[in-house]
Amino acid sequence: MLTVLLVVQAFNGVDGLALGLVIQNIKLDLALSDTQLGVLSGIAFALFYSVMGIPIARWADRGNRVTIISLAAMAWSLLVALCGIATNFTQLLMIRVGISVGEAGCIPTAHSLISDYFNRAERPRAIAIFLLGGSISTLIGYFLAGWLNEYYGWRVTFMALGLPGLVPAAVVWFTLRDPRYRKLPTAVDLGAGREKETATGQAGRPSVGEVYATLMANRTFWHMLLCFSVMSFFGSGILQWQPAFFIRSYGLKTGELGTWYALIYGVGGILGTYLGGEWASRFATNDERLQLKAMATAYSGLAGISALIYLVPSHYWAFGLMGIAALAGGATNGPLFAIIQTIVPNRMRAVAIAVIYLFANLIGMGMGPLVAGALSDALRPLVGEESLRYALLALCPGYLWGGWHLWQAAKSVNGDLQAVHHESSMTTSDASAARSLISRA
Repeated sequence: MLTVLLVVQAFNGVDGLALGLVIQNIKLDLALSDTQLGVLSGIAFALFYSVMGIPIARWADRGNRVTIISLAAMAWSLLVALCGIATNFTQLLMIRVGISVGEAGCIPTAHSLISDYFNRAERPRAIAIFLLGGSISTLIGYFLAGWLNEYYGWRVTFMALGLPGLVPAAVVWFTLRDPRYRKLPTAVDLGAGREKETATGQAGRPSVGEVYATLMANRTFWHMLLCFSVMSFFGSGILQWQPAFFIRSYGLKTGELGTWYALIYGVGGILGTYLGGEWASRFATNDERLQLKAMATAYSGLAGISALIYLVPSHYWAFGLMGIAALAGGATNGPLFAIIQTIVPNRMRAVAIAVIYLFANLIGMGMGPLVAGALSDALRPLVGEESLRYALLALCPGYLWGGWHLWQAAKSVNGDLQAVHHESSMTTSDASAARSLISRA
């Protein structure tokens, strides 16, 4: 299951990577401004991704998660391919909106499914393995997008990256099974299986109001929500425009740049994500407080490392610093998402991730690239073609803000974990009482 979902995750992120790499070509072909490109890569995608994520996550917490992932993967694969036939800004904008709706069905649903298979101690490692798909996407996506764009143009690039995604969509449909729909004992069978169904089935369908009341009362969840929003704003703004910076400031071609990005963010992300999940499961087992403090330290260090990327005189030095940043950033992936799944009741896991992505994408992905593009346009009269360098440099200190929220989350996580454990115990007691009533009947 992890392998299949890893492949789906890899295809899920390819279009965003390709867009960042070919954004300069789209700018020239369609005669767009940096602000328009910021809308295209930011708010247009993030708005619908975020808004549609909530109802899809509600469906995922109640319905067949395998069906949702398969249909979502099929939708975004076809729409990514359609990017290649867009002839103006409006058409490309509408296609990106459609892609966002498709991709909204993958990540929260997959996290919920994985968390049903792995316990608290195993969860950081399991989710880190799933998130390796993002790093593999970087490794393959940047390399292919870079060379496909250089030889065949950005239109063929999107077609070549989108259509193969139909294969993992079919594999999900025919091979995976949601544990909710496995054969369970009947009502007269009062064994463990029936108790599990009662506890997670009937009691596991809270109203929308109950879900949000629970999440908003969780102090650790609040800080992680704010951390994701802040990091997404600064990170998306930087990463979406970073390839264009190297093309403008150093004159690199997309083939060479894509190869470097595949090595830096692909290999670095794979190593960081795997090692971070392994470390959390092996050396910080069931110690979310320590995990959060370690991640806060890593994010704070990213502020300085990221700033140096735009200050060093050579792109080779910049690539080396990017490798360090990719390793440190990737190491936080598994523990971060695992903690979110652990600090909320299991019947709310998909919605919890969807709420995180709602704010992170609207504030971060939605506004980050737009602000970076607008800032670059504003600085152009002063520094010319180097405007993007200074726009990205101005965003780097934001990583300190995200690290502060993780440090604050470390102070409250143990109390919130106890509250979730108490609620789970109450749910089990309710299930036992219901079983007794059935016996008497």
